[in-house]
Amino acid sequence: MTERYIDRAYAARDPEEIREIYNDWASTYEADITAEGYATPQRAAAALAEFVEDKEQPILDIGCGTGLSGRALKDAGFTTIDGADTSAEMLSQADKKGIYRSLLEVGPNAELPFKDGTYALITAIGVIGPGAAPISLFDALMHKLGKGGKLLFSLNDHALVDSGTLGMIHEWTDCGAAVLLFSEEGPHLPGRNLNSTIYLIEKK
Repeated sequence: MTERYIDRAYAARDPEEIREIYNDWASTYEADITAEGYATPQRAAAALAEFVEDKEQPILDIGCGTGLSGRALKDAGFTTIDGADTSAEMLSQADKKGIYRSLLEVGPNAELPFKDGTYALITAIGVIGPGAAPISLFDALMHKLGKGGKLLFSLNDHALVDSGTLGMIHEWTDCGAAVLLFSEEGPHLPGRNLNSTIYLIEKK
């Protein structure tokens, strides 16, 4: 089951197909990837906690899935977490955890339905890359942040194969529009020998 869904997700590129895969996978997703040692949420939440003093300010957990990232953020001390995802079935699983203040389903090609500056903290943990959201999501999220806002995200080995992925980050940092506060490579899915790099970027 794990092999089938993970491989289907990483191979998919059409946003609607990806949403269908995650809807079908929702009931076993958490057990499947936990069995593979899914480590990125805890690593990412711990990194963010080092750079944020006010842990009561709202966080948008984009691509929250079943809520594993939200749980990691809560365990790291963050108290006000909103979630968004394209999969209604994944959101249904997340809702059962009682972690999120609110949950929002967003269409795969829809604009993010909140005003610029609404959130000073946005996370996209295990979200950007093949089988999930395109790298263009990074640019969209950066535009949604106000000055001083922070975006925490991760890119796994599959995402980093595309040279354009890091190019999007450099478009912001090289001109001084943002600064990279933190980056660290580490385990993502150890059971599949897959790593991820966590990044924390602040908008100037």
